Amino acid sequence: MLCWARAWGLPRRGLRPCSPSFSTGPVAPSSSGRGGAEPRSVPLSYKLLDGEAARPALVFLHGLFGCKTNFNSIAKALAQQTGRRVLTVDARNHGDSPHSPDVSYEAMSQDLQDLLPQLDLVPCVLIGHSMGGKTAMLLALQRPELVERLIAVDISPVETTSSSDFSTYMAAMRAISIPDKVSRSSARKLADEQLSPVVQDMAVRQFLLTNLVEVDGRFVWRVNLDALAQHVDKIMAFPPRQESYPGPTLFLLGGNSQYVPTSSSWASTARNLALHVSSSASTARFLQTTGRAA
Repeated sequence: MLCWARAWGLPRRGLRPCSPSFSTGPVAPSSSGRGGAEPRSVPLSYKLLDGEAARPALVFLHGLFGCKTNFNSIAKALAQQTGRRVLTVDARNHGDSPHSPDVSYEAMSQDLQDLLPQLDLVPCVLIGHSMGGKTAMLLALQRPELVERLIAVDISPVETTSSSDFSTYMAAMRAISIPDKVSRSSARKLADEQLSPVVQDMAVRQFLLTNLVEVDGRFVWRVNLDALAQHVDKIMAFPPRQESYPGPTLFLLGGNSQYVPTSSSWASTARNLALHVSSSASTARFLQTTGRAA
């Protein structure tokens, strides 16, 4: 996974220039963002690896059902190889960040608009996977001065057409029944057995089970399933915007991705946009297995 980082200009010395590239096209203005009432932000949980303050930090945003630890290995490797600061963040309703009934991308963008300046990490290189990629794209459109360059992994700035898998996953997770006071290994085994008739892919089940945590002797899901299930269509969508992002943009896609339209009309309207489709079996497996979290 480090090869694309080097190719995209993340060496130890400086960043390569690149042409402006990303726009969602001419659409009606959104009522959210700087032009309207801003959503109320929540204090996000994060992990910051130290590095050279004079150079743009790398900021990683995870997908649906994910958390900041998804990027532990690559964050550590990039911090060591580039000498940059690297930030991994739990989105609202995920990981150790607070729960909120507002699951909109405008709200998730606002969380970062507050956090990144507080940590003195702007402008940054913003890297978002799936749901995190949509958050990253919206932030770049709303506040381009905060984003030095943008990398979207296995996602595009259009509606994700199928949400049935996610609704099915959430229903299965909500139906899980685990007795109190059982061991963690027993709880995971019980949850896995109850999920398996619906979530047949073992890799997906193991990914979902990373959200099973013990609280006061009871095992619960740390993701806010109620809010996410109620607004899954909003998560699959992408907010219409009329702005353009003038900075360098890279879209990194899996060759068999279910989450990027086969028609790249959204990309053909952008100038000098860098679009990389991976045909590597190992890279594609990474993108498409974790990519099931939108």
